[in-house]
Amino acid sequence: MRKALTFAVLCTLVLHAETTSAQGATFSAASCQIYDVVIYGGTSAGVAAAIQAKRMGKTVIIICPETHLGGLTAGGLGWTDSGRKEAVGGISREFYRRVKEHYDKPDAWVHQRPEEYSRYRPDDDAMWVFEPHVAEQTFEQLVAEHRIPVHRDQWLNREGGVSKDGARLVSITMLSGNAYRGKMFIDATYEGDLMACAGISFHVGREGNDVYGETLNGVQTHNATKHQFEKPVDPYIKPGEPASGLLPRIHAGSPGEEGRGDHRVQAYNYRMCLTKVPENRVRFARPDNYDPMQYELLARYLDKGWRAIFAKFDPAPNAKTDTNNHGAFSTDNIGANYDYPQASYERRREILKEHEDYQKGLMWFLAYDPRVPQDVRERTSQWGLARDEFTDNGHWPHQIYVREARRMVSDFVTTELHLRRKKPTPKPVGMGSYNMDSHNVQRYVDARGHARNEGDIQINPGGPYPISYEALVPKAAECTNLLVPVCISSSHIAYGSIRMEPVFMILGQSAATAAAIAIDENIDVQAVDYPKLRARLLADGQVLELR
Repeated sequence: MRKALTFAVLCTLVLHAETTSAQGATFSAASCQIYDVVIYGGTSAGVAAAIQAKRMGKTVIIICPETHLGGLTAGGLGWTDSGRKEAVGGISREFYRRVKEHYDKPDAWVHQRPEEYSRYRPDDDAMWVFEPHVAEQTFEQLVAEHRIPVHRDQWLNREGGVSKDGARLVSITMLSGNAYRGKMFIDATYEGDLMACAGISFHVGREGNDVYGETLNGVQTHNATKHQFEKPVDPYIKPGEPASGLLPRIHAGSPGEEGRGDHRVQAYNYRMCLTKVPENRVRFARPDNYDPMQYELLARYLDKGWRAIFAKFDPAPNAKTDTNNHGAFSTDNIGANYDYPQASYERRREILKEHEDYQKGLMWFLAYDPRVPQDVRERTSQWGLARDEFTDNGHWPHQIYVREARRMVSDFVTTELHLRRKKPTPKPVGMGSYNMDSHNVQRYVDARGHARNEGDIQINPGGPYPISYEALVPKAAECTNLLVPVCISSSHIAYGSIRMEPVFMILGQSAATAAAIAIDENIDVQAVDYPKLRARLLADGQVLELR
């Protein structure tokens, strides 16, 4: 069993180390504080991890490229995908209880009376649907109460910004030149940038079913029955003429062999917060590069009589929505994100802009373009962006829904078989319970010459399931003082269930607990005594088993 470096040895290494930033400036490591726990990423998992580390008496810092805390929980996903609520404990449930405390106050209800909102139940202990600014405010309050330093707009230097001594992380350096030293590190980003730069094995895309003995991984045309074209729609620029070319946003060629792995990831979207309240509504604006042909496939589907596009305007408090994807052509920008997980920052910004333009153009199209049936335009144009949300970003969400990016490959990989309890899960540190849920991955032309979506899976694993500590730690040969509670070691389809925000907070807390124990006992994260970890998790309210 390899012991962790002692504090004195670590200090000696730090004092003799220098890190050069991407701008070429040199910073002496001697001037940098050594934190017990360094967290990269201001997501909900990052905040939960920081709170737990502080409660266990450790010095901790959150370093994040974001300027807003809370990731997607504060970025528009107010309609919490939680599965069974009783599986959510610890700091995760504490967050939702604090949200409920906010809505218990009469002055929280500005555009709606509480009795008018069906998801507000005075006798419940927690509230699972909320406005984005309320979530962000709650995260900020928690961080302030625990006096956790947060360094925002700090981007990891992905070219030489990670310093290691053997299999141990020593420091991470940002593009700004700021360097951060730590005994333990936690990668709480959706992309897994720190994990990847630290030399940890990972996977992007869908594994084939044969890799882990699964049934729902890889290319899925037969099972993709949801969010599917319910009526035949012609995919060609000139209907019935393949030689005229495909309409935009349709993949040319075969979708691939059923069950075979590929590089593709499920679609992303922005979870817009909309309202019909006139005094709080900002009408949809036409993007400068608006092109109605980008939505011609949708127009043809609407011409067939489809009208369910409004089905996922899920109501949030104060007459707002959490607007999600619904149907064959909606807010999911299918096929536009394949290179996002490993792309440069510049390329990621381009992808994000394309997604934003696509979605803003979609709403303008539905609300105002004469190509759209009048009843759809009349209904859509009643909506607009909520004026009191995302006020520093044009009322547009500051976080895209990265449904999957990199996934760590450790000695233990969570699969469909573990979620279905066909294989045992060792060392549980939290639970999931949501459907194995993959959004569509590509749009293609089927053998009948009709547009078709591929990749959507929504299958219940059969109830709550445990998530292993071993899925949070890398292989010991790769790194011994890093934990990964978001991009955990998991297959594509298993991650489709795990990737829920309450679960990320649960795993963030568990990761920080293990980090604190490893510091106290001067050991590697792989050597943490599970009975001791389990006892502390249970004492702190984590739920590790349900029947």
